Amino acid sequence: MPQIQLTPGQRKEYRAQAHHLDPVVMVGAEGLSAAVKKEADAALKAHGLIKVRVFSDDRTVREAMFQTLADELGAAPIQHIGKLFVLWRPLPENPKAADQDRMPGPRDVKVLKYSKRGGQRPEVKTLRVLGNQRLTSGGQVKRAKPRQVSIKKRGQA
Repeated sequence: MPQIQLTPGQRKEYRAQAHHLDPVVMVGAEGLSAAVKKEADAALKAHGLIKVRVFSDDRTVREAMFQTLADELGAAPIQHIGKLFVLWRPLPENPKAADQDRMPGPRDVKVLKYSKRGGQRPEVKTLRVLGNQRLTSGGQVKRAKPRQVSIKKRGQA
């Protein structure tokens, strides 16, 4: 895959975002193995912007690793400072299919029950409300009432 070309302004923005990141991928004595490339690819798919730490002392080897990673993963080389690389690749689109038929699931609701005596703390209860239930103003869970339809509309249907 060819690497992505960025403008200097875009590269500067990604450098700023990567400043606070920790290295996600480490390249050890084995060098740039298939496992390292696979891990870097997975990190780019998950995060988009990653830091890679290389434990090699030879600068030319690190420079070659940086270019190889960018070329093979189809990523943009953002920065190479010392033993750290910063790579960026846009996150892939994850189309989520929305189920039209699906009803809302259970939800947990916190309810405050105030004491009859004024000086005590209110009791916090967590209640599970299902899709066909409702919560009353008194903090009780009741089944949802069927919607009332007038006699005239019932006759038309």
